[in-house]
Amino acid sequence: MSRPYDAAKRVLDVLAAAVGLLLATPVIAAVAFAVLITMGRPVLFRQARPGRHGQLFELVKFRSMTVGGEGGAPANDGARLTRFGRWLRTTSLDELPQLWNVLRGEMSLVGPRPLLPAYLTRYTPEQFRRHDVRPGITGLQQVYGRNSLSWEERFALDVRYVRQRSLGLDLRILLRTVRTVLLREGITASGAATAHEYLGPSELAGAGAGPAEARR
Repeated sequence: MSRPYDAAKRVLDVLAAAVGLLLATPVIAAVAFAVLITMGRPVLFRQARPGRHGQLFELVKFRSMTVGGEGGAPANDGARLTRFGRWLRTTSLDELPQLWNVLRGEMSLVGPRPLLPAYLTRYTPEQFRRHDVRPGITGLQQVYGRNSLSWEERFALDVRYVRQRSLGLDLRILLRTVRTVLLREGITASGAATAHEYLGPSELAGAGAGPAEARR
């Protein structure tokens, strides 16, 4: 019963991504230049993420962290996150390159956020349902708390979206996303530079943290 919806959504995704990339070209160019002069190359952060049905694709976004610590030594996320990178994250401008992922059919404007491939083996069967649809730039969890939510709450919202998805719900999420971005809500989790690592259903939500770039 989702085929007409999926077809209509794909058409809208392509149109919106194409128009968005065209209109945002000056902003994208300015952000790319700012990343280049503040952090150097590479300008884009690229990483394999699971998409629909768990198939891997290369997610792209603007880089917001330095490569390492002093002398190339490892550093924690807070130390690697630059002042400009932090601003990019709070404004969500680092997500603009993902319009290219939408245009390529790897992502949608609305859907569960693509997480780490390592998480695929940690999901419960119910949580894995988040991969029944294309991942999105924004979604229910982004407009209802984002990184301030526990993993259980975030996955519950993802599965709720999969079950209730419709063009009307997508529109409401997109409109609410504007408010969330303007108010800069839920950008970071308590005690982390961005979000804590998901360790599996048997672990307490929020236990431990890994590389922040890999979880945004």
